Amino acid sequence: MKISLTVISFLLTLQSNLYSQNKTAYKIFNAKGKSVSYKKLIKSLSTADIVLFGEYHDNPIVHWLQFEVTKDLDENSKLILGAEMLERDNQIYLDKYLNEEIGFAAFDSLSRLWPNYYTDYSPLVDYAKRNNIAFVATNIPRRYARMVFRKGGFSALDSLTETEKSYMAPLPIKFDIELSQYKNMLNMMGDHGSDDIVKAQAIKDATMAYFILESYKNDHTFIHFNGAYHSDFYEGILWYLKQKNNDLVYKTISTVNQEKVKKLNKDNLQRADFIICVDNDMTKTH
Repeated sequence: MKISLTVISFLLTLQSNLYSQNKTAYKIFNAKGKSVSYKKLIKSLSTADIVLFGEYHDNPIVHWLQFEVTKDLDENSKLILGAEMLERDNQIYLDKYLNEEIGFAAFDSLSRLWPNYYTDYSPLVDYAKRNNIAFVATNIPRRYARMVFRKGGFSALDSLTETEKSYMAPLPIKFDIELSQYKNMLNMMGDHGSDDIVKAQAIKDATMAYFILESYKNDHTFIHFNGAYHSDFYEGILWYLKQKNNDLVYKTISTVNQEKVKKLNKDNLQRADFIICVDNDMTKTH
């Protein structure tokens, strides 16, 4: 059986096209769903006073991008870094580690580090250490957030000592259960949900915002790393930041997973100023 040269040419072209198609692990979009380059992302972030970098805690793409963004902004901006993953009462140990007064083993044993700290967050902390960049532990110690959930809301914190209260936003904090992310959280919990579990989320958001602003310096860019839900749809941490200071320039980044990353799904639009869309099949760090 003879095969025409035209058919052979077509088959070879098809094979070449199939093998040349690139698998795209992620794409970056703006709030309206328009694809943007990494270069444009950096240019925009360089104009911000405070950047809220929302992540999925187990996503290797976003952890890599956090490191790359930090390095690239550091070329032309004075940085301050901060993270949800480090609790405020451990700032003393974080500072000692950054100043090389203690080694990693001591820092690890004293600071209740997350299980994925070494793979996902130590590159950022160690970058700050090497380059003399301040790194701020912004989150409320989890035991106090747990008290809000389990022992009757914000009033459970009234019995704490002044030292213990210094590890959180000043009480009382403003709270709006009508914020869409808080309402959505309550709906997701179904029969297991309560206002107190949302208040536990709010005390985290308020505390992170408080220590971001307390540590911010003029002419710096503060990059804060947090779970995406804490800043999605311009709420959570950002809502509390704007309650205290609406004059600073804020930029937000979120992370989403999709089956296809070529186009941003409708329900992911307006989630943040920039949305990192990652392929659903991307491996997890833990």
